Amino acid sequence: MAQQTGINYDELIGGEYKLLLEPIAYFKHNGIMYAMTAHEAALYDNQTGGALRRTMTSLTHKNLPLAMYLEYSDLGFAAYSGPTNKTCSNDTIIAYLGIGIVRFEEQPPEQPEPTDYDYEYRVDTDVITPVTLYAGSEINPDGPATVTFTIKGSTYRMSNIVIPEGDSQLAWVKWHTPSEPQDITITVRTNRGTLSQTTIKAKVVDLSGNDPPDPKATDTAGSWRPSSVPSREEKSYAAWSVWWAQWHPYWVWHSTGDDDGYWVDEGWYDFFRDNYSASMTATARIEPDEKVPTAAGNTMKSGYGVSNTVTATVSTSAPMSHYTYGQTAVSYFPEFHYTTYWRLLDRLSSGKTARFQFAENIYSTYKQRVHFSPVWFPDGSYTVNTHVMDIWTPAGMLCANLTDSVTISGSLYDDWHIAPGNP
Repeated sequence: MAQQTGINYDELIGGEYKLLLEPIAYFKHNGIMYAMTAHEAALYDNQTGGALRRTMTSLTHKNLPLAMYLEYSDLGFAAYSGPTNKTCSNDTIIAYLGIGIVRFEEQPPEQPEPTDYDYEYRVDTDVITPVTLYAGSEINPDGPATVTFTIKGSTYRMSNIVIPEGDSQLAWVKWHTPSEPQDITITVRTNRGTLSQTTIKAKVVDLSGNDPPDPKATDTAGSWRPSSVPSREEKSYAAWSVWWAQWHPYWVWHSTGDDDGYWVDEGWYDFFRDNYSASMTATARIEPDEKVPTAAGNTMKSGYGVSNTVTATVSTSAPMSHYTYGQTAVSYFPEFHYTTYWRLLDRLSSGKTARFQFAENIYSTYKQRVHFSPVWFPDGSYTVNTHVMDIWTPAGMLCANLTDSVTISGSLYDDWHIAPGNP
């Protein structure tokens, strides 16, 4: 591989690189030879209404996807902790399975601290909480499934769920989190099939109230050293599907003798899949505030304010009950090493394209929507990191980790001159 890529072998295994692997299955389907990864097989099965699943379930929906999956989240791909002895839905395959990463380090990458909750939500936010419903035997319109969620004394139901034998589907609830931080236990039950979870623990947090302190003209850099922008959760695409069924009539003559008899419809249900997806794009634009007297384009002196305009756009054809708009944007700053303090942005407009800006700064004379750069900040790039969150789908939250910069050249002291007055 080193020879093929032109990378020095010792450099390749030195820890800077990782190898992304996907197992491939070679098979004949409807007289045509195919080579597919697990993801490709799941996408193809979605497009053909389950053609692969009906004819070669064990290969395309069990052996191939479960041949390789991540024990640790890495490179933006999520770890898998579900069952390893069952056929898998297309949604699960696309989200988790059929992928491996080879690292040339003795230890796996640092993992987040374990938590005692399944989801972290923000206060006063529309969210979607999903479970997977497995059908050991066919669930059809004659006896559809209902999944019931109980949250803080309120009951939510997703009804009329149908699933072919051996398959599964996401079931979810769209709800609004309370306005105060708290831990919530969600209970889930169903009248048909088997649930992936019957208890879900959610932690509701409040990101407000951690604004940076009042910047002072006497502030100094001290022992400050620049830090890299941290990796934060990112997910720009999600896919899910919903089964539906239609009766397939098959009339059979039952003879009772002497040319007598009766017709019986011995048909069956054909199952079909409506496939949905959602993608997000986001932008963050950092600029010198309009009140900066000596800004030139994107260059300004330290000590003045910067504005931040963020957009989050969701693209989907799914019903509104399947997703939420962008709702949260949080900005972090280099002088605080992108931790310690942050600004929760105001959402100025909602809809499929949500728009955010800094809240009015209480230390701004003109109540501008700004963040003040430290007067001591060195010349060079002043980079703000913004995490955009809370576009929820049944297949998870879409989010983006954005950066944008202004260039610092000089300080606001350069704009002031003190001299003795005329006698």
